Amino acid sequence: MNRKLITSLTVLAAAATLAACGGGDDGDATLRVQFNGLEDLGATSVYEGWMVVDGTPVTTGRFTINSAGKPSQTDFIVPRAQADRATAFVLTIEPATGDVPAASNQHILAGDFNSARTSATLSIGHAAAFGNDFSSARGSFFLATPTSAATDDNDQGIWFIDPSSGTMQPSLTLPALPTGWVYEGWVVVNGKPVSTGRFSSASGADSDMGGPAAGPLGAPPFPGQDFINPATKLPGGMAVISIEPQPDNSAAPFTLKPLINTNIANLVGGSNPQTLTNQARTNAPTGSVSIIR
Repeated sequence: MNRKLITSLTVLAAAATLAACGGGDDGDATLRVQFNGLEDLGATSVYEGWMVVDGTPVTTGRFTINSAGKPSQTDFIVPRAQADRATAFVLTIEPATGDVPAASNQHILAGDFNSARTSATLSIGHAAAFGNDFSSARGSFFLATPTSAATDDNDQGIWFIDPSSGTMQPSLTLPALPTGWVYEGWVVVNGKPVSTGRFSSASGADSDMGGPAAGPLGAPPFPGQDFINPATKLPGGMAVISIEPQPDNSAAPFTLKPLINTNIANLVGGSNPQTLTNQARTNAPTGSVSIIR
């Protein structure tokens, strides 16, 4: 066989091998994802990954998480030329339908690639996610029903207020949230979570003031809720502060729950505040990505 032809065939074979392996400047690479603690977003939302390439987010693909916490896809084909220039990875929550060419504001996890552009560890604390791990969050609540004139129903209201100084002060110490996220209070009674309102600041009223079951009197300008009509007694239940996407994908609490009290005690009045325990470090989702060339 002609030597020139043999050389040409050898070069072609080598190029085909490189392409099959994802090698070469113009080939593809595989981006592999692994997550812990992500939840099923339901039918209206999906997760989407983004590589930050030359300062611009470039999608790596969408996926869902099932009820067992398993992703629908873990390997995504990405252009190697982009992978070689990627500096960070960001995970967002996106609408399940419609043409969404840019990343939403709901960044849940992010991390920087190492210098070799082979891996990144993802956390909520990264600056491209929440920029905070919420380990400094603190809070308490007390049972009272300021919207009711009765004196025997104080175990039917929960308020995130500190009255110990003689005047009402916020009892929650919470970091400011980035655009796309909001805090929400919850009580869980008989296994059923009920929202006590959404809020961005602990020192103002929440989204539903005293709540739909409040009494006829005015509610204080702080997060909380009364459960007068119908009457719901709260002792024995749970109190939770969650972080929710906005717009929200579900009427249930989101996976991010930095503060919790697992057993509301039968204490009432401002002299008996009850503490919320910080569980941010054990509750927060985590993840990692790797690039295989």
